[in-house]
Amino acid sequence: MSASRRPAQFDLFTGALEEAPVSSRRRTQPLAPAPVSDDLRLLGEQLPQGVYLGTSSWTFPGWTGLVYDHEASTTQLAKEGLGAYAHHPVLRTVGIDRTFYAPVPAAAFAEYAQQVPDSFRFLVKAHEACTLARFPVHERYGAHRGQVNDRFLQAAYAMDHVVGPFLEGLGDKAGPLVFQFPPQDPASLGGPARFVERLHAFFRALPKGPLYAVEVRNEELLTEGFAQALADTGVSPVLAVWAHMPPVARQAKLTRAFESRAVVVRWMLPPNLGYEEARARYAPFNKLVDEDVGTRDVLARVCMAAVRRERPVFVTINNKAEGSAPLSAIRLAERVVSHKEEGGQRSAAHAT
Repeated sequence: MSASRRPAQFDLFTGALEEAPVSSRRRTQPLAPAPVSDDLRLLGEQLPQGVYLGTSSWTFPGWTGLVYDHEASTTQLAKEGLGAYAHHPVLRTVGIDRTFYAPVPAAAFAEYAQQVPDSFRFLVKAHEACTLARFPVHERYGAHRGQVNDRFLQAAYAMDHVVGPFLEGLGDKAGPLVFQFPPQDPASLGGPARFVERLHAFFRALPKGPLYAVEVRNEELLTEGFAQALADTGVSPVLAVWAHMPPVARQAKLTRAFESRAVVVRWMLPPNLGYEEARARYAPFNKLVDEDVGTRDVLARVCMAAVRRERPVFVTINNKAEGSAPLSAIRLAERVVSHKEEGGQRSAAHAT
């Protein structure tokens, strides 16, 4: 299939593609990976296997010189950028967020899979119809605004419209399938205990095999029952770096994250900025503006803890975390490799 017909990746949070002004010459020039330094190539080789670092999307013109060899529109990047992105030495995964706003067919997933190497993995968000107990009062929900959602945690809907296409289209390149529960009134979920019961029944009814993950945005849902339900069904908790959730280390303890099949992390926003504020401050996302060294070090330790337990670890990073997701991934990779080398040195010293 031609590049012009490849599936697009929608802008995070809005579900819309945004066009960036570029010359017609650049618009038609095929995309290629940005040149890679020897140091960056070596960093990718030193990053432990099983550590999948990546970004929340790949459609940012500001990444020229970081990920792409020349400037291109958002639309061109959505159609052609994934192949170039997947050749970056550090970027081994990417988030597909358009699936949160509407299901996509297996054919769309298959075209994504065709553009990346065998070692690459996708982190996919499940359709929000699976995770909203009641539709928000927002114009994009039309006549459903404020109404109870009868597809909430409905396994039959999830199998037909989410899990099935995900498995059929991505095959071995499928990484975590994330069911993200946006902030919502716990009473609409039936309270934490009832939510756990429904969550447990939901995952028991889904096909075994895929790497399912759950992200909640209400701290009060991080109960022992929640952790037990995930453990019983083989589902991984998502450690969310988000202002209204506890620190990552506490989330990991509450959810027993290191006992799960895989460790899944989403690094989204700094603690003091909302989405729109961060977007305005950090665009066009080509440099680190507010480096969060503390979070970076915690996540590096999370990665190495997963490696020691022989668990794969997936970390997707938003541009709004520090200003530029690819650069955040590189800095995180450097910290992971540093921890790896420190561990090796300690082991050698102990042996002598």
